[in-house]
Amino acid sequence: MDVESEVSADAAAAATNGLGGAGEAAAEDAEAVVVTNGLAGGGEASAEQRSLEAYAALYSGRTRLARLVFIAQRCGVEAIELAALRMAYDEAKAREDTAFYREAALRINGRLGPTHLLDQDWVDSVNHRAEQRKENLETELEVYKTCLHGESIRICYNDLGDFYYSHGRLTEAFKSYIKTEEYFSASEHVVQMCMKAILISVELGHNVRVLNFVSKAQGCQDPLSPIAIAKLQAVAGLARLGRKEYKLAAQEFLETGPELGSNYSEVIAAQDVATYGSLCALAFLNYSDIKVHLPLLLQCYISLFW
Repeated sequence: MDVESEVSADAAAAATNGLGGAGEAAAEDAEAVVVTNGLAGGGEASAEQRSLEAYAALYSGRTRLARLVFIAQRCGVEAIELAALRMAYDEAKAREDTAFYREAALRINGRLGPTHLLDQDWVDSVNHRAEQRKENLETELEVYKTCLHGESIRICYNDLGDFYYSHGRLTEAFKSYIKTEEYFSASEHVVQMCMKAILISVELGHNVRVLNFVSKAQGCQDPLSPIAIAKLQAVAGLARLGRKEYKLAAQEFLETGPELGSNYSEVIAAQDVATYGSLCALAFLNYSDIKVHLPLLLQCYISLFW
């Protein structure tokens, strides 16, 4: 079975616009304005390249790749488009993410010379190794099931989920993560599963599912760490924003603690929390609420912009 999968337009948009798959034209246009205003100010190509690199550095994993592709699609400036695609191509190849690699190569379409063409032999080689890795994981899982070793089964399902996620097979990754629930032995396992399920659900644009897993994680008996709390509030804000629940989104973003920092770069940057939270608050909260919450938000994140 070929492990390569195409990244759907909806999933890519969900990851790149940072809105949990809201899919709203207005939200995507707003993100494009933010990106292009920061990158296409008419300066030298080197300055634009530095701006692009600085922006991409805010994110990690598939989210960084998806945002680079999004910039290439929306910026309308060929120099920036090609710079974004070059970065996406190089990183996808380094990560052996054949789906994003193929998409970047096809969008480049030979415009960057022979060093950034689609190398089908490399794709086939990576997919072959990945298939072998999958078979090894499945064999390992069956052994643990035979031995009824619950913790090892849980870990193996997690490894399978990570494998599927790294190759863009999001539905299969989600199913693998969910199967770990049968083998929980500590509340931290619940939080771990919820965070992985949330990551998948954000990329797929399943906002209700995101909120369900946020609630499940927040309901754990053991206290959550400040970083975990901040992550859950930030991603709940994304889901609310995707559902057009702007007042609730504002409240979630405004309550997101500075502990978030760069700890959730696979989903959202702290700058996004400040931007989305401020805009939603100004548009949908009353004056008294803004007076209480907005200065604190700006105080927490202003240092990240300057």
